[in-house]
Amino acid sequence: MNKSEQKVVQYLSEAHASEVGLVSVLRSQIAITPRGSYRDGLEKHLDETSRHAQRIQKRLSELGEGHNPAQLFVGFAETLFSQTLALSKAPFDLMRGRGGEEKVLKNAKDAAATEALEIATYAALERLATGVGDEQTAKLAASIRADEERMLARILREIPKLTDAVVGADVDGKGSYDITTTGAADAAREVARQAKESARETQARGKRTARRARKVPGVARAEGQIRGAVASEQDLAIAQYDTLTAEEILAKLPELSQIDLAKVDSYERKNDNRTTVLSRITSLRRQEPWPGYDELTVTEIEAILGEGDEQRTKDVVAYERAHKNRAGVLRIAQRETANA
Repeated sequence: MNKSEQKVVQYLSEAHASEVGLVSVLRSQIAITPRGSYRDGLEKHLDETSRHAQRIQKRLSELGEGHNPAQLFVGFAETLFSQTLALSKAPFDLMRGRGGEEKVLKNAKDAAATEALEIATYAALERLATGVGDEQTAKLAASIRADEERMLARILREIPKLTDAVVGADVDGKGSYDITTTGAADAAREVARQAKESARETQARGKRTARRARKVPGVARAEGQIRGAVASEQDLAIAQYDTLTAEEILAKLPELSQIDLAKVDSYERKNDNRTTVLSRITSLRRQEPWPGYDELTVTEIEAILGEGDEQRTKDVVAYERAHKNRAGVLRIAQRETANA
């Protein structure tokens, strides 16, 4: 592979990693977005994003580059790192603000920033491919860029309406956010459907591909580690971290999300590097019951558990007991188990 092809493959790999990460973000955002035009747009873009990743992967294969897990992680890490520096906040933060209306608006603003970054990514890829004579990759980049531009325009059209909803709720006291219309349960079903489809596709590709796919690091861990590498004390989820003893930090660690655990891990390693703290973080690091779980409220978790998935309920109980140990979540899980 010559230098021109290597550079094209590099840019394609970074674009692929960005699309893969965005799939998880969109699913989580859909879970807290009420039914309506904005949620319709997110759902449409989720389908587009999945197709984008598939089209880029196909082009990588045509260029003779097997997209292994190490490549995927490096590209995705670079994407997350650039977003962290550019925005000084995580694009994957789902639950911010006082009420549901504001959470959805903040997610929409993050989505607009992410779309702008993707547009720039594909503009650069198109220019590079054109410059080295790779017309097929250039056309692919231009096609995907057009999709991203349409999505950005749609988000910008929605933001005034989402802002009006915040004013109605937080200023006029006329809230409109209803958890029963967010489609959280629908999103959980969609995640399950996507997982089944992915398993079938993986099986068709053979055991070797499946083994490689399982080695890809998780989104939460990757984001947390990268953000922690550039974080200050004020960016951590534990207030006044630098003034606390190791014992005080150990008591607070179970309350943290997987992203915040990874963030503290990275921060601790570059500063005090205390074995007791790092060992405890390692013991708490595990897969969330489903993507975005750590950011959901008790009510939102209840909506998803109401689907009656017994294994999901067991996963929630095990995870909660090891982490936040929220009595409300455990009561809901016990009730669902009893009704199963």
